[in-house]
Amino acid sequence: MSITGVTTCLWFDDQAGDAAAFYVETFPGSRVSSTSYYPIEAQKPAGSLLTVEFELFGQSFLALNASPHFQHSPAVSFQVFCDTQDEVDQLWDAIVGGGGSESMCGWCADRFGVSWQIIPRRLTELLSSADSVVAGRATQAMMGMSKIDIAALEAAVV
Repeated sequence: MSITGVTTCLWFDDQAGDAAAFYVETFPGSRVSSTSYYPIEAQKPAGSLLTVEFELFGQSFLALNASPHFQHSPAVSFQVFCDTQDEVDQLWDAIVGGGGSESMCGWCADRFGVSWQIIPRRLTELLSSADSVVAGRATQAMMGMSKIDIAALEAAVV
């Protein structure tokens, strides 16, 4: 086999360019690598943006402008692990702000309907603690949060 990797394709109606620009602006070290346009009248007029290839944290994505037939679902989400509360706050505010929405347990969706999990690494440490009391308290605290608050987690497990 000569498989070289996996690329996530995100299907949009007409928002592929805006979504890719938002993601590259929001996540440090990201970039757009290429764009393509409809060569003929098809799902969209000739010359309309067809795809945007971009990278987030070194992972390849393709944003596709196709049609409104498919919608994004929280059944597929992207986890972003953060080391500090400032990182959590910055990403959460960028994703939820401007038309996104909050959910529970660190989940949110951006204005394009794509779901994200903004997860402090400390949460994963506490949830996987060998001490079942600590893991249970961390789980219970997390269940009451939208955006994860590291200080509140720490207070809950003491």
